[in-house]
Formats: sequence, structure tokens, C-alpha cells
Amino acid sequence: MSNRLFQTVIHQMKDVVGRTIGVIDENGIIVACSEIGKIGESRQRIREELAYSGDTLIFEHYTYRFFSPQSKFQSIVFVEGEDKEADRAVKMLAISLGSMKNLYDEKYDKGSFIKNIILDNILPNDIYIKSNELHMNNEGRRAVMVVKLEGHTELAPYEMIQNLVADAAKDYVINISEQDTVIVKELAEDEDEETLEHEAAGLIAKAAEEYGVKMLVGISSTVEKLKDLARAYKEARISLEVGKVFDIEHPVMSYENLGIGRLIYQLPATLCEIFLSEVFKRGSLESLDRETLMTVQSFFENNLNVSETSRKLFVHRNTLVYRLEKIRKLTGLDLREFDHAVTFKVALMVKKYLTNKPTKF
Repeated sequence: MSNRLFQTVIHQMKDVVGRTIGVIDENGIIVACSEIGKIGESRQRIREELAYSGDTLIFEHYTYRFFSPQSKFQSIVFVEGEDKEADRAVKMLAISLGSMKNLYDEKYDKGSFIKNIILDNILPNDIYIKSNELHMNNEGRRAVMVVKLEGHTELAPYEMIQNLVADAAKDYVINISEQDTVIVKELAEDEDEETLEHEAAGLIAKAAEEYGVKMLVGISSTVEKLKDLARAYKEARISLEVGKVFDIEHPVMSYENLGIGRLIYQLPATLCEIFLSEVFKRGSLESLDRETLMTVQSFFENNLNVSETSRKLFVHRNTLVYRLEKIRKLTGLDLREFDHAVTFKVALMVKKYLTNKPTKF
């Protein structure tokens, strides 16, 4: 269990108890104490004495007691004093911290189990067995978010996101790498893709406001079984990768909304190269300058409307028509025709895909 969490509870309870209180870990070291200076001191002898004397030990003006006795590695709580008040206080602390530790350890075990699923480190048949052992519902609507931190921060991304997640008791925050953290969300019946995108946007806004950092979030589709979380994790990562490959300037990328980019990402590079060679005359795509490509992009954004595009580009209609005619002569594709425009749009995305050489998962 996190020593920082122990210290937080001890700090909150010290005024109520009115005495020095603290926690000794399974190695006999004080890991939390209302007197900060005692943290780090060894109390190995107390562990040995308490193991022989029973649940409670009075030694040198302090009362000690084990808590979480069902745990393999028992921790100890102590209270200053040898009187009945110290005995009552140490029992109260043992019950409180023991319950908290059990809940934390259960959450940790479930989190480790979820991590093994998404990383494909557990066999499908074992998932069902282990989920029953941990009293987890094998079926239920879930989704995966991959949160990627841009830049560096003093606080670890994993800890930062743990602090930001609104429903930490329900959701699982899993540390994957230095920059990547996964959130596995259990979804209610009324929660959908739009809800997830809204939550992701809120998470990004809170990170910027509280920590001054930028984040990107990839969201998977919804899965119905625990074993499908591995696929959901890959989808969430693909969402981020596709956004990077195709320069989609959105901090939240949903797998369900990737469009044609998701299809292109799944294609072998060799097939993409064949497609480009068949669509364009040799070197015709490379001959298009930046101004022409910007014109094409604006033309697509304005639904192939010549008048609206010329107005947005602040050029005369005839100038735009001239540029489109130039493209037709170079590539053989007339962008004023829908089928040709679709082919050209896909070809540009395929070209960008090949140029960026994404890493497949």
C-alpha cells in the first residue's frame, strides 16, 4: 500500500487522537508518523516482540498492534502511551487502517489483473477464472482510454492522472510507460461514445489548469467482455497513432470516428504503393506545390463548392477554376467530379501514411 496514503490518514487523525501515532511496515520501518522526524526509523525489534506477545504490545511508552492480520505482510500501528486510552486508540487505528489497506490491496490486485489483460499477458481461459477469484464481473460495458502526456512534468503522469480521474473507485488507472497511462472505464447503460469524449476533454482541461501540461487521449470502442480489453487497448493506441499520421489536430481521438484514416492504417505499405502508382501518373503528385495542395484542402473542406472555396481563399472564381484545371492536367483527376475527388483525397492520405511510417501494434 502507498506509504503516502498512510501518511495522509495519519496526518488527518493526529489531532483527533491527540498523541503521536504512526505505521510500521513489514520490514520494521516507520513509514508514516504524526512526528515526521521518526519516519525511516527501524522498529524491527517491535515486530519480533509483537509476533510472540499477540495482537497488542506495550513497550517503552508506546502501544503497538498488528492490522490487516489476513495479509501475508502484516503492518503495525502504534500510539503513544500505555494506558487504556492508548489501547482504545490503537485498536481504532488498526481497524480503520486495516479496512483501508484491504480495499487498497483489492483494488491493486484488480488493477494488475486488468493490466495483464490489456497487455495480453494472460490466457483467455485464465481471465474467467481470475475474474471470479477477484469477484469481478466478466461481462459489462467497458472502454479504454490511452492518455499520452506531451512534454515533461515533475509529477509522474500516472500519479497526475490518478489525481484527476473523477471516479477513481470505479475506474482503473494503469501505468504503461513514462508518457502513457491507461484508464479502463466501466460504463453505465446511458454512457456512450459522446460521454467518453466529453470526459476526456474534461480530463485534458483539468490537466492544463492544475498542472500546466498538455495531453492527448485515444478512446477505444466499447467492449462487452473482460477478454476484449486487449483489443480495446490496441484501438485506443491506434486512435492516437492515426491522429498523428494524418495530422488530425484534435486532443481527443475516438476509434469510432477515425473514418477513412482507420482503414488506410490497416493496409500493408506495399498495397498502398501500388494504389498510388495506379492512380497518379509518374511524378504527378510530387509536382503539386504547397499552394496547390492548400487549394485542394480548402476545396474538400467546402464540399467541392467552387464559389464558397474561392471566397474562403480570397481568390477570383476563375483563378480557382484555373488551379483545378491544372491539377486535372497533371494528375488526370478532375476534383469537381465527386468520384475523382474521393480518389484524390484517399491518395493524399495514403501518401501521408507512407511518409510517416507509423508503428503497428
